Amino acid sequence: MADVNSKRISELIRIPGNSTCADCKSDVVEYASYNIGVFLCANCAGVHRSLGAHISKVKHLKLGSWEDSQVKRMEEVGNTVARRKFEERVPVCYRKPTQEAPHILKEQWIRAKYEREEFIHTSKQRYTRGTMEGYLYKRSKVDNTVKQRKFVLSEKDKILKYYVNDKKEPKAEIRILEINISFAPEKLTESLRKPAFQISFLNQGSTRHIFIYHNDPEVLVEWYMAIRSAKLNLLHVAHPTVADSELLQCLTQDFLKEGYLYKTGPKPNDGFKKRWCTLDGRKLMYHEQPMDPYPKGEIFLGSDCEGFSVGEGAEPTSCSKVREQGFSFHVKTPTRCFWFSTDRQDDRDEWISLLQTVIKRPMTPQDFYLNGILVKKRASSFFSIR
Repeated sequence: MADVNSKRISELIRIPGNSTCADCKSDVVEYASYNIGVFLCANCAGVHRSLGAHISKVKHLKLGSWEDSQVKRMEEVGNTVARRKFEERVPVCYRKPTQEAPHILKEQWIRAKYEREEFIHTSKQRYTRGTMEGYLYKRSKVDNTVKQRKFVLSEKDKILKYYVNDKKEPKAEIRILEINISFAPEKLTESLRKPAFQISFLNQGSTRHIFIYHNDPEVLVEWYMAIRSAKLNLLHVAHPTVADSELLQCLTQDFLKEGYLYKTGPKPNDGFKKRWCTLDGRKLMYHEQPMDPYPKGEIFLGSDCEGFSVGEGAEPTSCSKVREQGFSFHVKTPTRCFWFSTDRQDDRDEWISLLQTVIKRPMTPQDFYLNGILVKKRASSFFSIR
């Protein structure tokens, strides 16, 4: 009978929907929650185990024997049926994690589905109400210390603000439509050793970074989703005819890539200096240190049809006087050429590939707005930024 049941489980995995993880869509399925009736990857199975056996009972697909009742449950449910139940009312703003997503997002997604049943009972979705208030920890602008700050999100007022101590006036007011959040960047989780995210926004023509964490992952993810929800609703008002699928791309985007590069200045005799570079959508920012509150400079990346290009080495004409070092590449805009280099060829190839992907995308109204702001900033400080 054990062999028969194992064969039935093997057949169930081949049914469309069951061959990928019910929670992160990984195509390597090794486990199952036999009381819920879903097939899982190893990582998501680990989260299910942490929920407790009263919520999810996990077992390996090939190790151990399967009882008739367990196989019957898997036959009755399966991933497709389970998703219809546990994901019935996932709000559009909610970021469904893939297998590449940070672990905290996957964990809270699983807990939201099966433990809190947020997508069955919409009353539990606090992050879709347009307002949120509470205390988060913010890293200091000058060192690695963190202090508790009161944050207030107001979709009606279109702002996110935070307060220092009991002061009546906020320390900063951030326009929701200008916010981007990178969730759990490696540099931040290593520095703070807590669940964290990075908020980036425009401040007087430049990008400002603030670094946020909380001891409770659920609280941090709630704030993340609340900001996404408020931004999506405001984008609906601003662009009523644009589809949700397009607006979702404007909510929060993890950085395409971060890391150290060597960058030289606009003059031929300028040497290369080590800079922490961040590719955030159409912005390529360079900083002295990974946790700097402001970049030393930022390059807007328009489309290739507007004269933007990326390539190996120095650009044949205007960049020809640059002394190359390491594995170099250039980013050319209509007004200037920027030169970078890396220590490894594979790192350079990845930067070039990602940058080329960005400039091949058509410009959106939000992109033109961002470019307008950065152009004004560059006009006043073009030659002073290194």
